[in-house]
Amino acid sequence: MAEFKIGRLDGQPPRVRNVPIAVTPEGFWCCPSQAALQKTAKSPNQQGRPRGGASPAPTISSEKRAQSTPTRSRTHSDEQVCPPANAVAAPDPPKVVPAPAPEKRPKQHKISVGFGQLGTSDLKVVLHGMEGVAVKMIVHKSILAENSTFFADRISRQSPVSCIEVPDCEDVEIYVETVGLMYCKDVKQRLIKQNVPRVLRILKVAESLGFRACITSCLDYLEAVPWVGDEEENVVSSIRQLHGEDHRANPLLRRVTSDTLTNPPNDTLAHIIELVLKSSEDRGRREMKSLVLKLFKESSNGSSANGSSADSSCITTLYGCFQNCLDSLLALSRQAAGADELAGEEESSSAGSKEQAFRKIGLEADNLLWLAEILSERHAADELTAIWASQTELAAELHPRIPVMHRHLVSCVTARLLVAVGKGEALPSRETRRRLLDVWLPPLMDDYRWLQH
Repeated sequence: MAEFKIGRLDGQPPRVRNVPIAVTPEGFWCCPSQAALQKTAKSPNQQGRPRGGASPAPTISSEKRAQSTPTRSRTHSDEQVCPPANAVAAPDPPKVVPAPAPEKRPKQHKISVGFGQLGTSDLKVVLHGMEGVAVKMIVHKSILAENSTFFADRISRQSPVSCIEVPDCEDVEIYVETVGLMYCKDVKQRLIKQNVPRVLRILKVAESLGFRACITSCLDYLEAVPWVGDEEENVVSSIRQLHGEDHRANPLLRRVTSDTLTNPPNDTLAHIIELVLKSSEDRGRREMKSLVLKLFKESSNGSSANGSSADSSCITTLYGCFQNCLDSLLALSRQAAGADELAGEEESSSAGSKEQAFRKIGLEADNLLWLAEILSERHAADELTAIWASQTELAAELHPRIPVMHRHLVSCVTARLLVAVGKGEALPSRETRRRLLDVWLPPLMDDYRWLQH
């Protein structure tokens, strides 16, 4: 228990009151909340009031007694008091204006709080808050100067100094708690059980004191916890009011601000598609392709009708990925065809490279089929049909040299484009449609039996 004294205006000895203060392992004495301070301030006034009992009997004024007389006597008295008509009216007596009562000065309530080892303390910090509340903190110069740039500057300017006063303190309770955090070894551990509004109040006081360790811990806390309701707006407002630029505020602002300038949507889409196309794990590829394809199908309804620039940029990205996969398929098919010609010379070395090339051909063909599906769903496969119809080398020379179990996905691309033309998803010219049948219909018929499986 700690004692504090309340001064009185009537000159009588001050009254000593006990305030409960908890002691932590670091020696931190928790200051009572603002509500407790206001309750303590109101308690002396409440003691002066009567606690109960019979109330005094009401007194009846002369006016009320006059009103209780009969009407006849009241009329008779009015006739007697009424002056004659030719009499001069007497002047009204001067009105006495009561002097204004002197304003009562608010009583000042002082509380003393100690930190650490009180026997070695060498500094007093007095906080003057609202409603006459004053808190005296018994602290140590070395700890405050080490953790706070504000106190380090005040101590260096007024050296030797034994007392520092902080006038017009807006939040006395949080100020005391923030100073107490300077005595804690792990500030993050103290903030774990706090809520977001209280951490924002601590962050504001810590920023005014230049308490960098507390600022970093508050930002780490705000980055880790979820924000509910209006907390997001309050967090963003508090973060933007920080004066320093090295307080790791950018990760917090990225949660609510768009990074369009540094990372355009087109780059993000290209990165996602690239990750899917370069994946070599079968299950992961299937799940990611189905998910991305579903997203494209859901977004194609509104974007195709609007014809926005974002949609055209997306189509350009898809065409670029299709061309890259097609170039890779041509290179791998040429490599597999060349390995087939050299099979008689180096059978042991060419067998492994051929199988690896066949597997890569299957992956690239699967990528082409996935991209053709996306472009067909978005009704943007007109140019894709022309590009695929111009692949004479792939269809006539390289395709027959690849085993059907590895090349059948190439024929699936042809089948998907033919379905797109039939359903109206792709509207190529008449020459393009004829070229597509002339180039890819024979390979499609050769692989038809495999496609049935």
